[in-house]
Amino acid sequence: MSHTNVDSPFLQVNDVHKSFILGNQTIAVLNGINLTLHRGEMLAMIGASGAGKSTLLHILGTLDRPTQGTVLYEGQDIFRLSETELATFRNRRIGFVFQFHHLLPEFTALENTYLPALIQKRPKHEMLEEATALLSEVGLGHRLHHKPGELSGGEQQRIAVARALIQNPDLVLADEPTGNLDAHTGETIFELLRALNQKRGTAFVIVTHNERLSKQADRLIHMVDGKIDGDLNRET
Repeated sequence: MSHTNVDSPFLQVNDVHKSFILGNQTIAVLNGINLTLHRGEMLAMIGASGAGKSTLLHILGTLDRPTQGTVLYEGQDIFRLSETELATFRNRRIGFVFQFHHLLPEFTALENTYLPALIQKRPKHEMLEEATALLSEVGLGHRLHHKPGELSGGEQQRIAVARALIQNPDLVLADEPTGNLDAHTGETIFELLRALNQKRGTAFVIVTHNERLSKQADRLIHMVDGKIDGDLNRET
């Protein structure tokens, strides 16, 4: 398949397995995952605890390597890169939003947002401008200089979303981004992710236990025992 074809998937997961050694036991967590993702697509992933959702997300985010199989970004076998190259790739191309926001308490909303860009030593005026614009986009333009402790859970998660987008990534991976929030706030955050996905054309993969929210995504995959048990395309 030609990588210049706009319809070709930019992410391809081919026969990915992941197992862990625990004492003298091998625990298989992923058992042959095949998955494609197109630019701008929003994919939701559901399944019981222990089904392998977070493990798969960590492999997609290059935080962990598969035991077997390949992950191709635009045709490039990403795990052939060294750890240093992989860290650079991850910082520039992938954004992360977790259940717990992982904000640094001593930093302001603005500082927390531009942290990934700081690692790449981007010009400060550029980082400030972009972080300010992003925080406004997620509804926090009036909270730039507040620290996490001065903000609600929903506001803290909005900062985490802005931080995930500061490098203008191709892909944002979100692991239970609404799991630590009340139902109304969780719904608002999910709607924000969907709006950003549609406005920016950024691809999202979201792990969630909330089936009602997951139905807002373009595709819904169901994981059971380390395998994809169903892949439903919601586009008409």
